[in-house]
Amino acid sequence: APTTSPGASPWSFPAAAPSEPSWRLIVAPYTIHFSYNPAHKDVFLVGMEHEHENGVVWGGTVFDNSFGQPSFYAFAGQRLYRWSRWDALYAEWTVGILYGYTGEYKHKVPLNVGGFSPGAVAGVGWKFTKTLAGQVNVLGTSGLMFQLSVDLP
Repeated sequence: APTTSPGASPWSFPAAAPSEPSWRLIVAPYTIHFSYNPAHKDVFLVGMEHEHENGVVWGGTVFDNSFGQPSFYAFAGQRLYRWSRWDALYAEWTVGILYGYTGEYKHKVPLNVGGFSPGAVAGVGWKFTKTLAGQVNVLGTSGLMFQLSVDLP
């Protein structure tokens, strides 16, 4: 049942780490870039994330990057719960390996060697139901990615 704490609404569900390890499907249909570049293309991302009882996450995503190149991000990090007055609000950070920025776009990400570079993503999310959440991710100095996730049974 939804929480009764301050800030509770029918559009929220208490966010908490799973009671046992679980999988999550991630879909990010929209990204906003902080600066205009005529070469930018729409970014659509899909991935899977595994979360442990302590909030530790790991997973991977596939997407076409901002320049239309097939890319992936393999990551590990943590989801953080109960840090605000709103039980449905959570934060998440991940770090990992990004691949896909090659050719004329290899300098669009730092420390790129052969298309591989370090990656880091920070986000805040809202748990709408027991299984559905929305999240906004900060992609360094490049933009914001809007994501939906579904916890799998």
